[in-house]
Amino acid sequence: MDAATTILIAIGLAMDAFAVSISGGTGMQERGNRWPIIAGTLFGGFQAGMPVLGWLGGTAVAELVGFYGPWIAFLLLVLIGGKMILEAVLDGGKSVRFANGNATTLLLLAVATSIDALAVGVSFAVLGIPILWPAVIIGIVTFAFSAVGVVLGRSIGRIGGRNAGIFGGVILIGIGLRILLDHLLF
Repeated sequence: MDAATTILIAIGLAMDAFAVSISGGTGMQERGNRWPIIAGTLFGGFQAGMPVLGWLGGTAVAELVGFYGPWIAFLLLVLIGGKMILEAVLDGGKSVRFANGNATTLLLLAVATSIDALAVGVSFAVLGIPILWPAVIIGIVTFAFSAVGVVLGRSIGRIGGRNAGIFGGVILIGIGLRILLDHLLF
């Protein structure tokens, strides 16, 4: 597989993590590079690791990922998005952020947005494509998109206040619905 195709696949896989990073950044008041780097590392790490797991599992995992993966991603994103909306409404948006000390939320988001990368790894295995360089490129691209997403979300949050938390939650629920509808309709 050529580099351009791999980069396009990486960009496609990074889009959900980018949107979630914008969403998570909306509630942040903290400046600096700490949370962009943390989000980039988690999202990029899972996006790089999942294709490797998919590739290693090959077709044995394909059926499980093909049916349950979108449902798991949907449920995680809807639950987390709903929680963000509730927090924005009840707490005035103060606790809607990655930086609220809840690493579990960020970890669940990283898993939910990387399930499609697992399926890509299965596809690579079926096609006989080596996984090392595609996984590295996917991880690097997702790291960059996620870090930039947090910075953009932080800027939106400063402008939008409480509404930014609601906006972020709606984005997560929308991503979950898109994943589920893609699975059910296509």
